[in-house]
Amino acid sequence: MTSEQVAAWIEKQQDAMIALQAELTARPAMGPENDGQGEWEKARFLEQYLRERGIERIEHLDCPDERVPEGTRPNFIATVPGRRAEPALWVLTHLDVVPPGERQPGGTWKGWDSDPFRVRRAADAIIGRGVSDNQQSIVSSLFGALALLENGLQPAHTIRLAFVSDEETGSGRGLEYLLARHADVFPEGDGYIVPDAGNEDGSMVEIAEKSVLWLEFHVRGKQAHGSRPDRGINAFRAASRMVHLLDAALHERFDRVDSLFEPPASTFEPTLHKANVPNVNTIPGEDVFCFDCRVLPDYSLDAVLECVHRQCESVDAAIGTETDVSARTRMDAPPATLREAPVVRLLCAAIEQARDVEPRPMGVGGMTVASLLRARGLPVVVWMTSPGTEHQVNEACPIANMVDDAQVFARAFQSEF
Repeated sequence: MTSEQVAAWIEKQQDAMIALQAELTARPAMGPENDGQGEWEKARFLEQYLRERGIERIEHLDCPDERVPEGTRPNFIATVPGRRAEPALWVLTHLDVVPPGERQPGGTWKGWDSDPFRVRRAADAIIGRGVSDNQQSIVSSLFGALALLENGLQPAHTIRLAFVSDEETGSGRGLEYLLARHADVFPEGDGYIVPDAGNEDGSMVEIAEKSVLWLEFHVRGKQAHGSRPDRGINAFRAASRMVHLLDAALHERFDRVDSLFEPPASTFEPTLHKANVPNVNTIPGEDVFCFDCRVLPDYSLDAVLECVHRQCESVDAAIGTETDVSARTRMDAPPATLREAPVVRLLCAAIEQARDVEPRPMGVGGMTVASLLRARGLPVVVWMTSPGTEHQVNEACPIANMVDDAQVFARAFQSEF
């Protein structure tokens, strides 16, 4: 078959893709942190679906978890043999979804126009919890492989479709567990695609992340009456001065620009500010605020923290306050995937061939699950066509995105790298 015939076959599978989405959505897959029973019902259905469509080489690497009825969380890998066994091309998707939100009297869900666990078609999209994150990519990658299998074609390289649990609550019983206990499953020479983030036209091919540092500042002074500031130490004044100095010093010290990222520089944003005193005529003795820092990967977070402490100490010395700085979150960015990596070139070529869009290798401002692979030196890219409705009410998957992404996967699976 020609590539055009494969593409035509995929176009005819639109109803089958929607039907699979409906089945997956009807099986809520939430971890115990979200009051769920885990991912097994969804995993069993998907595994049976794979077997019925001729994908029978399936290996389970399930993670123990006593909090769910089965005692484990499912992680499994489906293999489609290719003309070349090595290197293999991986697509890693996740089974779990986030909760739909607040349940209201009568069984409805706040903000949703319909039951989040029943797929609803609205114009050119389908609506339901998980249809974009991550079921669109489960379906598109699977149908990209089926486009070859059901038309008598063998992939250029062996395909490994990995389906993991627990991505939405930290990956400790999903990919992180696999890398810790079964690292040999992931060879360095293979190529890895994680279709779990993207932009609206499918042009973004994510190959790097900024480091993430969320800082909380707890400033302690001395409370006093508003008419007697001489008897107090105003923690709010100290905090305000710190915010100003931190904003200036961090942007001046870490001012490098990298066009791979949008925005291209490190960012240091004051965000959360907690209430201090409930009334106007009291000088606050404590003040708490936070910064969200997204730092280019060639800067050390230790250097950022050193700069932060220096500014806080200068304010404390001038005003008489004491400040504790704690990291709510710290994620040091791993080295970027090289633009020249075979999997990057393979995916970019497939996007160009299947879509009327120019792919752009890019960096993002926050960590993705792909960073776990990247931290181990594995060449990984993050890509999908995303409407940006993930984790929102009325989560949507444009049908064209699902079909078009399947076209890209089919091209990638037919290509040498």
